[in-house]
Amino acid sequence: MAETFSRGDTQYWPIYTTTTTTDRTSPYDSPLRLLRSHSPTSSQLFGFLALFISGGILLFLLGVTVTAVGVGFVVFLPLIIISSPVWIPVFVVAGGFLSVAGFFVGTVALISWAYRYFRGRHPVGSDRMDYARSRIYDTASHVKDYAREYGGYFHGRAKDAAPGA
Repeated sequence: MAETFSRGDTQYWPIYTTTTTTDRTSPYDSPLRLLRSHSPTSSQLFGFLALFISGGILLFLLGVTVTAVGVGFVVFLPLIIISSPVWIPVFVVAGGFLSVAGFFVGTVALISWAYRYFRGRHPVGSDRMDYARSRIYDTASHVKDYAREYGGYFHGRAKDAAPGA
């Protein structure tokens, strides 16, 4: 069953009727053929099987972990309550020490980077710093040239902002 258009193209239309002749067979004549044409490959089936097995194992481990944490919290709660006067100062001191140590390391790293940058040794990130500096310089020189040539960005705009003025 074909139609020929004016350009010479041939258009084939699908046949949806069931016939007994061998020259006209439909791809939809049996549901089994339809299912077979859309069935996944064996590697996809093994992939889905591996996904479901590993997901089930991880879900089981999550349940075991949550249960163990809950039971451990219930078992050790009296010990935590009794020893809380010791734990609170320990956490405050440890947190303060870690904060001070972190700020010190950050300050030393910043000073070291700035020293290497100003000595011309090109530390990591200096290309971005140079690019930002050149962009700021170019923008400032553009604004300066525009202000010289046209009398400024706001020249003649005051009346537009306040028409009654």
